[in-house]
Amino acid sequence: MTDTDPTPAERLPVSVLTGFLGSGKTTLLRHLLQSPDLSDTAVVVNEFGEIGLDHLLLETAKEDMVLLASGCLCCTMRGDLIDALRRLFRKRWSNEIPAFRRVVIETTGLADPAPIIHTLMQDPLVADKFRLDGIVATVDAVHGEAQLDTHEESVKQAAMADRIVLTKCDLADKAAVASLEARLRALNPAAPLLRAEQGRIDAAALLDAGLYNPATRSLDVQRWLNAEAYGAEAYAETTHAHRHDEGDGHRHGDAHHHAPDVNRHNARIRAFVLTHETPLDWARFVDWVEALIAGCGPNLLRLKGVLNVADAQGPVAVHGVQHLFHPPVELAAWPDADRRSRLVVIARDLDPVTVDAMFRQFQEQG
Repeated sequence: MTDTDPTPAERLPVSVLTGFLGSGKTTLLRHLLQSPDLSDTAVVVNEFGEIGLDHLLLETAKEDMVLLASGCLCCTMRGDLIDALRRLFRKRWSNEIPAFRRVVIETTGLADPAPIIHTLMQDPLVADKFRLDGIVATVDAVHGEAQLDTHEESVKQAAMADRIVLTKCDLADKAAVASLEARLRALNPAAPLLRAEQGRIDAAALLDAGLYNPATRSLDVQRWLNAEAYGAEAYAETTHAHRHDEGDGHRHGDAHHHAPDVNRHNARIRAFVLTHETPLDWARFVDWVEALIAGCGPNLLRLKGVLNVADAQGPVAVHGVQHLFHPPVELAAWPDADRRSRLVVIARDLDPVTVDAMFRQFQEQG
């Protein structure tokens, strides 16, 4: 593909930038737009004014699109996301706008990332031209603990993220930052924690964060499935240490006695890993997933993993968001010597022990 070729050889990667109100998402995006790593990027935002583009503005491209001095293209989302992405690709294909090679979508502070991922997976045209690269969530180091305590949206954003960026660390107490980092690691063990300095961060650290590795043209399982991070200590942290048993009116093993409501959302939304030693029966696995979806509905936020499937030549990668799943992909080789099936589940109000028992029951039924 040449530099002027409007038709991509691969589906265009989409990064979703999310974060709670006031978490520094806008400041981070403003700096990212000046990075050479994003010079061939289209950015979908709600309003230009939200990210202060005046000093970056080069020219008006078409209607609701502007070309920045850095080479980035910004598009306002006047309709829904499907319309915005279709419009972008149509203008790219007809050479009305530069042939951008990736997309960044900035969500509102209260946004749930799941519907955006649904759009990328479900709409036929969008799914044919774009793919999810990863979710980047900003967390305010000063107010992050309080927001996690008070707003479930902020917990969900961090739990579903592939990268978590801590902002305003220079304004926060070091002990508070360390406490917040420990909490985020317990909530989402596999997501790297990055710190933005004065709103700045290396753009490359936020890109290529998802399932697909463009350098090797393969699914890079090791980047997003870090089963070791979900070890016994982390499992105990997410399922017991922060659990609030509302039924009997008191806590079990809660180390934060000074704050009655601390971590109450952590107890609702958590990430955990399921493993299975022997090859799986694919039909029974599908039955289990369908039963999980039917019983849990929207509480199943993300499920991603690599499976050892009986009769398959290589490992099988699976990735789902709530009730929607990417087509399974059989990989050419295992990412390491571990041949166990490993599934990361990010869910709300689901007990890991119960989910694991259900998983094994489906595999053992005959």
